[in-house]
Amino acid sequence: IRTIRTNIYTSCDRQSNAIILIMNEANNNSSKPVLDAYSPRRIARLVDEIGVTKANQPIIKTFVLGILAGVFIAFGAMLYTLVITDSQLGFGLTKLIGGVSFSLGLILVVVAGAELFTGNNLIVMAWANKEVSNKNILLNWTIVYVGNFIGAIMAVIAMLGTGLLDNNGGLVQTVALEIAYSKVNTDIYELFMRGVLCNALVCLAVWMCVAAHDVASKVMAIIFPISAFVALGFEHSIANMYFIPLGMFLSEGDISLYDLFYNLIPVTLGNIIGGSVCVALVYWLVYIRE
Repeated sequence: IRTIRTNIYTSCDRQSNAIILIMNEANNNSSKPVLDAYSPRRIARLVDEIGVTKANQPIIKTFVLGILAGVFIAFGAMLYTLVITDSQLGFGLTKLIGGVSFSLGLILVVVAGAELFTGNNLIVMAWANKEVSNKNILLNWTIVYVGNFIGAIMAVIAMLGTGLLDNNGGLVQTVALEIAYSKVNTDIYELFMRGVLCNALVCLAVWMCVAAHDVASKVMAIIFPISAFVALGFEHSIANMYFIPLGMFLSEGDISLYDLFYNLIPVTLGNIIGGSVCVALVYWLVYIRE
């Protein structure tokens, strides 16, 4: 009897220890950060949920965050202008490094938090899923677009006040003017197509950010698509809200308000098609549509 009792106690102790080990392992696993990126299907669901949230947030909040995004993109544009000035790296490498520098803008938008018109084209996914009304999506885009424009103009005024465009013997100012002239002297159809391709890459960058779980991964997800669109010469409407008005001030009237809208209208339409149709609607069709 003693032997049987001892064996029973020993067996119970082993089972208890095994249960404790399993529970400890489960607790340890639950506290470990998730390192694997979300699957494309999961990203689509998250983008859909984010779109609903963005379309229904208070107007004042959307507007202020829109202003911030305009300033953030302008920061990227400022750094881009400086980096490509007087570069001796050759055409391709200069454009590539400029693109990496310009990535600062979207990094600030995504990580610090802001509302960017081109990124908000992804709300179309929630709209296609009938979770966002026509009124809400158009209202969001309008408020964010106006906010982005105000933020970009504020950045232009601030940059002019710094006097830093006179750096390197005034070459920074010369490059800023060249950028503005190139944007207002391009064929309308070319501007439209460059806008389409630009925002396809921008929205893919935002899309991949949703898959990431940490800041470093989000930054890496942004850099390559944004560097590509800048290096290739595609057109981003919000960036142009900084580049062209800056050129208007520097050219002393040679670049007009007409030139600004000559660029912004086709580029904005192209951005909408690139982000809403080429990314949002395509992924909605593949992963969400019943």
